[in-house]
Amino acid sequence: MKIPMLVLTIAVSGAIAGWAVKPTEAESAGGNVKITALGTHDGEVCRRDRAILFEDPKGATLLFDAGRSVLGPSDPRLGKVDVVLLSSVHGDHLGDRIPPKLNAGTCAKPKTSVSTKPNSNTANIAAKKKSKVIVGGQMRGFLRKKVVAAGGSAKQVQILRFGGKRTVKGVKIAIVPVVHSNGISPAFLDKGLADALKPDGLTAYTGPDNGYILTFTNGLVVYLSGDSGHTSDMETIVRRYYKAKLAIVNMGDIFSMGPEEAAWAVNELIKPNAVIPTHANEAATKGGKLDPKSKTAKFKSLVKGIPVHLPLSGKTMQFDGNAKCVAGC
Repeated sequence: MKIPMLVLTIAVSGAIAGWAVKPTEAESAGGNVKITALGTHDGEVCRRDRAILFEDPKGATLLFDAGRSVLGPSDPRLGKVDVVLLSSVHGDHLGDRIPPKLNAGTCAKPKTSVSTKPNSNTANIAAKKKSKVIVGGQMRGFLRKKVVAAGGSAKQVQILRFGGKRTVKGVKIAIVPVVHSNGISPAFLDKGLADALKPDGLTAYTGPDNGYILTFTNGLVVYLSGDSGHTSDMETIVRRYYKAKLAIVNMGDIFSMGPEEAAWAVNELIKPNAVIPTHANEAATKGGKLDPKSKTAKFKSLVKGIPVHLPLSGKTMQFDGNAKCVAGC
C-alpha cells in the first residue's frame, strides 16, 4: 500500500519534532548557575583574590574560600550565604586579615589592614550569616570553636569525608583530595599551644586539605581544585567519576600548580568544557584586560580547545548545565 507523501511528511516531521523537544535531565532542570569572584579590586584579577560566590538556579548560595578579599559579613556583595566552603586553614583561604574597603591599595599590593584573628574571616561570615560550613579533615573541630566564638552555633559546622556527599537546597557537595599542606598559624591558636609550637617553627595540623565537587540543580558539575599539585584523582575521580564540566583551578605557582602544570592538568587529566583560573598571586589584569606577561596569560595560552574565563571581581558569569557561559564572560 502506498502512503501518501503528505501523510509521510507529517509523520516524519512529527517524529523529529518529538525528538527535538525531548529535554535532557539538565535542560529539564533549567536555569543558570551564577558565579561571581569577590576580589579586592572591582573588575580585576588581583594578587589576594581567592573568594568565589555561587548561586544555584533554585536560590542556594555557596561561598568558597572567603580569604583576604571578602570584607567580612557586612560585605555588600554577599547577601545570604547558605554554605561556606574552605579548602585549607592557611591565612589566605581562612582569612587572617581583610581590606578596610574595596579597592584599597593596588591590585598588585592590596591593603589588608583589618585583622580577623583569632576567629577568622571564614568563621565571622558563617556565624553572622548562619551558614552551614562543610569541610573535611580535622577542620570541623577547629572551625566549630571559631564559629561559636564568633557568635554562631557548633551545629553549623559539618564534616564531610572523601567519597561522601551532602545536599543543601538541592546542591550536592562532595570533597576530593588536595596535594598540599594544612597547618594552622599560631596566630589562631590558644596562647599556650602557640608558644609551645613557635620555638620549633611548627603549625598545628588539621588533617588534609580538600577540593570540592559541586553539582548544581541545572546539572552543572564544578570542580574546585584548591591549592593542589598534580594528582591522578583529577582524572580518575574528578573527570571519570564526577564528570566535572567546569574546572576552577589554582595556578599561582610555588604554593600550588603553576600555569604550565595547571594547563597540563586541564588538557590531559580533567578535560572540562570550560575553566576558570584562580589563586594567581599576581595582578593578572589591568583595566579588566589580561596582562599578556602574567602567569594567567601563560595559562590561557597553554589551554587547548577549552574556553578560559577570567574571574573579574564583582562580575557575574552565568553557566548552563554543560558549562557554557551564557552571560557575563
